[in-house]
Amino acid sequence: MKSFYQIFVLIAMVGIATSCSNQPTTTTTEVAVPVTVEDVKPSSIEKIINTTGTLNSTKTATLNTQMAGKYKLLINPKTRRPFALGDVVEAGQTIIEMDDAEYVLGIALETQKLNLDIAEKNNQKQKSLYEKGGVTELDLRNSEVSYLNSKSSLEKANLQLAKMQVKAPFKGVITDLSYVTNGTQVSSGAAAFSMMDYSVMTIDVNLPEKYINDVHIDQPVKIMNYTLPNDTLQGIVKELSPAISSATRTFKGVISVNNPALKLRPGMFAKADIVLDRHEGVIVIPKDIIVSNQRGKSVFVVDNGTAVEKRITIGFDNQTQAEVINGLQANDRLVIKGFETLRNRSKVKIVK
Repeated sequence: MKSFYQIFVLIAMVGIATSCSNQPTTTTTEVAVPVTVEDVKPSSIEKIINTTGTLNSTKTATLNTQMAGKYKLLINPKTRRPFALGDVVEAGQTIIEMDDAEYVLGIALETQKLNLDIAEKNNQKQKSLYEKGGVTELDLRNSEVSYLNSKSSLEKANLQLAKMQVKAPFKGVITDLSYVTNGTQVSSGAAAFSMMDYSVMTIDVNLPEKYINDVHIDQPVKIMNYTLPNDTLQGIVKELSPAISSATRTFKGVISVNNPALKLRPGMFAKADIVLDRHEGVIVIPKDIIVSNQRGKSVFVVDNGTAVEKRITIGFDNQTQAEVINGLQANDRLVIKGFETLRNRSKVKIVK
């Protein structure tokens, strides 16, 4: 009897505990989600094509000696040391001279100058006499021939002497230089130096077929390189091929880039954004705050402490921004941080 009584008491206690656990709980208050907002303002956005390519110099030259002689690398007046790799040189500037005393004596430059002076004075004298009837026309013509021959001989002598100098054909940068000890005898045709002009550069690109009617000559291009993360250079579309490759479904283009400070270098890999069109005074938002699902694209705005989901329609977009052509208005308080956990009509708290 005692065991039966104990079992009955235990069952009664369990029933009471179960009854207490079924009592209704108190409803908790919804917690406001902290978010960061910014007011929607009219802005501008560009429709672009992203492409890449290798930068090329517009001018290159490799210079050789034209005459044999003793090698002499000249002093760069800008650096006050012998010319070296990376030096900027002017068009017509002499970089290397060849010395051959016997060759120079054979040209007899001073004799050629004196002969020209004599021929010129004799020709002037013959003209004066001819006008007074003192000489025949044949005498005048012979003096003119003598003068022209002397002039040609001097010009030829100067050209021969010029072959002793190796000069820069244009303004550019020395990219290769043969290091020869001054005074060493070198032969004609020996390598002297190489140079480039990359103050203006080009990029060869391949563009998708679908843009064949959108890309035009002289369209602006923005050029970027990973070595210049905060600097964008300006270029234009210079050339376009009308032919589309059947293998790649692309067409070729050439972009010209102004590089006056020589920040970009030949051989660098560059990113090029071809600007197809630009919209001004439109609503532009960060692309990474757009929520996409089966119902479309949406963002959240704050209205009286509540997050309101807004369905939007996108126009132009690029890697970081998107134009909203429907769904937002100027001065809407757009949620840019904390939107990941929001639902329509969620309570929010604005934080900086």
